[in-house]
Amino acid sequence: MNRTLGRTLGAIAILSLVAVVPPAPAAAQDALGGALLGGAAGALIGGAATGRAGGALVGGLIGGATGAMIGAQAERRRGMYWYQGRCYQRVAGGYQPIPRRYCY
Repeated sequence: MNRTLGRTLGAIAILSLVAVVPPAPAAAQDALGGALLGGAAGALIGGAATGRAGGALVGGLIGGATGAMIGAQAERRRGMYWYQGRCYQRVAGGYQPIPRRYCY
């Protein structure tokens, strides 16, 4: 009974931490990055929820596949960058500030 409670609390703690992590910048949103992050998170959650290597393996596979799909479909910002609280666009020879709405 105590072992199951510990696993459940561990899974809840990991999910809570994942929920408050800020999203990655748009430049890091690609299929490989999504697969790596999703696989790692899935393995942690699967291992914590089941307490077995099989749960971690399945969680890693599902998380990796889901992360790759999300990363591949993520919309690129095409030269718009968020840096030090401002939005910039790449132009010949450098960057110029642009309105914040372009870096949604």
